[in-house]
Amino acid sequence: MHNRPSLYERKILLGVTGSISAYKSCDLVRLLRKEGAQVQVVLTADAARFVAPLTLATLSGREVYTDLFPAANESGDWTRHVSLGLWADALLIAPATAQTIARMAHGFADSLLAATVLSASCPVLVCPAMDRDMYQNAAIQANLTTLKAHGHQVMPADHGELASGLIGQGRLPAAEAITDRLKSLLGVGPGPLSGKTALVTAGPTREPLDPVRVLTNPSTGTMGYALAAALAKRGATVSLVSGPTALDPPAGVQTTRVGTAAEMRDAVLARRSADIIFMAAAVSDYAPAHVSKQKRKKGKAPVSLALHPTPDILLELAKVRSPSQIVVGFAMETDRGEQQARKKLSNKQLDWIVLNNLSDPGAGFGVHTNRVTVFSADGACRELPLMDKRAVAESLLDIILVQGK
Repeated sequence: MHNRPSLYERKILLGVTGSISAYKSCDLVRLLRKEGAQVQVVLTADAARFVAPLTLATLSGREVYTDLFPAANESGDWTRHVSLGLWADALLIAPATAQTIARMAHGFADSLLAATVLSASCPVLVCPAMDRDMYQNAAIQANLTTLKAHGHQVMPADHGELASGLIGQGRLPAAEAITDRLKSLLGVGPGPLSGKTALVTAGPTREPLDPVRVLTNPSTGTMGYALAAALAKRGATVSLVSGPTALDPPAGVQTTRVGTAAEMRDAVLARRSADIIFMAAAVSDYAPAHVSKQKRKKGKAPVSLALHPTPDILLELAKVRSPSQIVVGFAMETDRGEQQARKKLSNKQLDWIVLNNLSDPGAGFGVHTNRVTVFSADGACRELPLMDKRAVAESLLDIILVQGK
C-alpha cells in the first residue's frame, strides 16, 4: 500500500493537439502510467499528422479518441464528450496550440477535445507550445488570461531552442515538469515549489484610539489568502501573517494573527528568511500618538488627533533581505498609479510590485475580483484583466515565479 505511486488510479484525460511537440506526448503518457495513472488520450485531427494514434493507444493501453461523432458505420457514443468529462479526475492539454487555446477561450465545441473541455467539471491544466513570436502575441496572451479567468490552470512555456531555429519562450515543458504540476493540481506528491518557504501578509491592521475605537481600512484579506493558498498548492511551506479578517485560514498554511502594524512588523521580521515574500496586507500608515486607556466620550466640539507613522515594514525588509529572495510588494492607489507603484518598487528595493487602482470597477477592497498591473525591477510590465482573486493569485505566481526566475 505504501509503495503505490502518487497518481495511483487517477484518471487523466490527455488532449494532444497539432503542435510539432506532439511527439513528446508519448513520453508524457509513459510517465503518467509509470506514476500509476489511467490515461485516456484525445487526439485532434491535426495532432494525428505528428503522432500516430496507434502509438499513443499502445502506450496508454486504451483506444485513442479523435472524432466528435462516430463514423456512419460505427455504433460509437455521440455523447462521448460528456462521458469523458465525467470520467476524468483531471484534463491535461499538452501540447496546446494557439488554435486550441483560442477555441477554449471563446467556448467553441467543434472538435471532440473542445467539446470535452466545455463538458468537463474536473481541473484543467493547459500547456501551451508554439513559436516564440506566436506565444508573445497579444491575442495569445489575452486568450491565456481568459482561460485563467475561467478557472483553468496554465503552465507557462519553457524557454529554449524552437523548431523554427529561434531561441525564446514557447517550448513544451518536460514531461517530468508537467507531471509535477499535475500532481500539484490534484494535491498529490511534491509540487513545483516543494522545499521552498513563503511568507504572505494579508488583511488590514487596526490602530487603537481607545479601548473601543480603531483606525483601520476596508481590506478583507481575500487577495493575500488566495496567494497563500496558491503557494501552498504548489508545494511551498507557507506562513501567513494576517490582520483581522473573517476568513478561514487556507488549508496547510501556518497562520499568525496580528492586530497592529507594529505586531505585523514583528511577525514579518521573525519570518524574514522566507524564499518568497508577498506583502499583500493593507497596513495602516498612521497610528494615534496617544491611546486613551478609557473610551473617549463623544462631545459637540471637533476633536483633533495627533498621528505618527507606523513602521515601514517593506523598507525594513529591504535592509535585511538576501539577493536570492523574491520580495513582492502591493500598491493600492487612486491616482498616478503607475508613477506611485514604480516609485515604491525602487524605494523599497522590491523585485516586483502589484498595482491595483481603487477607482477601477470590480477591483480593490471588499470584492472577490481584482484588476492588477505587475511591474518588475527590470522594467517589465504586465496588465491583467478583471479576474477572480484566486485566478489573479495563480497568474501572479506564473508571472513572478516562472517568467521572473
